[in-house]
Amino acid sequence: MALKNSADGRTRSSIQIFIVVGLCCFFYILGAWQRSGFGKGDSIALEMTKHGADCNIVPSLNFETHHGGEVSNLDESEKPKVFEPCHPRYIDYTPCQDQKRAMTFPRNNMIYRERHCPAEEEKQHCLIPAPKGYVTPFPWPKSRDYVPYANAPYKALTVEKAIQNWIQYEGNVFRFPGGGTQFPQGADKYIDQLASVIPIKNGTVRTALDTGCGVASWGAYLWSRNVIAMSFAPRDSHEAQVQFALERGVPAVIGVLGTIKMPYPSRAFDMAHCSRCLIPWGANDGMYLKEVDRVLRPGGYWVLSGPPINWKNNYKAWQRPKEDLQQEQEKIEEIAKLLCWEKKHEKGEIAIWQKKVNDDSCRGRQDDSQLSFCKAGEADDVWYKKMDACITPYPDTSSPDVVAGGELKPFPDRLYAVPPRVASGSVPGVSVEAYQEDNNKWKKHVNAYKRTNGLINTGRYRNIMDMNAGLGGFAAAIQSPKLWVMNVVPTIAEKSTLGVIYERGLIGIYHDWCEALSTYPRTYDLIHANGVFSLYKGKCNEEDILLEMDRILRPEGAVIFRDEVDALIKVKKITEGMRWETKMVDHEDGPLVPEKILVAVKQYWTANTTSTSSQ
Repeated sequence: MALKNSADGRTRSSIQIFIVVGLCCFFYILGAWQRSGFGKGDSIALEMTKHGADCNIVPSLNFETHHGGEVSNLDESEKPKVFEPCHPRYIDYTPCQDQKRAMTFPRNNMIYRERHCPAEEEKQHCLIPAPKGYVTPFPWPKSRDYVPYANAPYKALTVEKAIQNWIQYEGNVFRFPGGGTQFPQGADKYIDQLASVIPIKNGTVRTALDTGCGVASWGAYLWSRNVIAMSFAPRDSHEAQVQFALERGVPAVIGVLGTIKMPYPSRAFDMAHCSRCLIPWGANDGMYLKEVDRVLRPGGYWVLSGPPINWKNNYKAWQRPKEDLQQEQEKIEEIAKLLCWEKKHEKGEIAIWQKKVNDDSCRGRQDDSQLSFCKAGEADDVWYKKMDACITPYPDTSSPDVVAGGELKPFPDRLYAVPPRVASGSVPGVSVEAYQEDNNKWKKHVNAYKRTNGLINTGRYRNIMDMNAGLGGFAAAIQSPKLWVMNVVPTIAEKSTLGVIYERGLIGIYHDWCEALSTYPRTYDLIHANGVFSLYKGKCNEEDILLEMDRILRPEGAVIFRDEVDALIKVKKITEGMRWETKMVDHEDGPLVPEKILVAVKQYWTANTTSTSSQ
């Protein structure tokens, strides 16, 4: 293989050729190893070093920028800062949901389980280790049912939920039979019951919210029906529940309905679900139901299974007074009516409501002097904003038959259809033409990524993060049943586009990358960082962002940075002390484009080791 000459006529040496081919071989061999479901990966890295030049996988892009001038300006005598491993007790460290810090906050309204991030002087400037014996998770769909014990070595749930079929310990793996407290016959049977009322099969319901998700079996089994669920539960309400969900390859975050709004836009979800999630829906003037209403799309469905539904037959089993349960259900029914939710079904312990499609469907509530409506324009302003007991108004409609906010096509057609928020001009600066151009751009970028990293869309990367998602073009272009993308719209982004992303049938959250993400370590297989470091320049320390990326990235996971060359040079310098292997790549349009791509792979190492290990 020969590499092209740079613009000034310099040729690439055989050593540079070896580096290019070596990284591609690393991706190739790692993929073959991971698909087996066994091994630890460090030995693969050694094999790549020995035999990399023999690999016949040839990239079409150079792993060295043509802008050699900027690189040569660095002081090579200045050694990069080396980041040491954190103490092994930090293997599951979640900075903004740290248990010790949480217990210093009030317990009322779940305040202590909300986000409470460390002050600058309390931050851990070290690398979070993987537990000893850590292995790459099984590929999907096997990961839905099996998780290696070494990755989350916690057996409490196997005892606490033994009779409820949540999780079982079998040798060196956990097995997830698909059960749950409210679906002892399995999640599939339970979803069949819901599908007899809710149009799950035809693509009308695509995005779902699972509050208090447990180990997220509901979301895991919805996947085969082309429904993607955003699952959340508090940090260790039951030990490692969200961690298990993520190890299984199911979208999930640490979260709670407390006093702060959920980090999702209005009208995001086609369906919301609570299966014995223990949320006091009638409390605080129905504040939690009103928050679900904010994120529920007009025409969307809310499912409640478990207490207080069917309280007449179950109050003894639930060990609760009949009168309390009756009052609780009556309060839920009352609030649902105020929210324009129509009860569509109640059978056994399952009740289903549907939100009306517009305000004309329930004009009577406008005359209710006791109702409080939220201020216009606040529906998507959620980051650290207090939840209120006000009702989010519907968007205006031109007639009683029109769906407020715009009607969506069934999935997968909605993935590339013009989202209503774009068609209506609700996102300033984003026209229909700009949206279509953005889609074309990301199709081109993703094709280039696939040429650079042949493991994309092979099943090697299941959990993917886009740190600066824009209109969701990257996630749409990479869309596959083998993977899911958590689309993050930074709170400081110029445009608030997360609503557009949900209208495409994708999921995501708002987040500020100056803080830690609400997730466990080793959550993501692949991270995409487009313009992140230019966006956050001067806002917070690049080190902190990169250390957080390292925390949430799996060993031998990959990162694709796309940014201005100056920003990437700084990033590359920091990562030299982080046990990452990195290579710079030209933009697919050629060496003269100032935007470059930096490809990184996190080395495999575990707690109690000081270097890449072969345990």
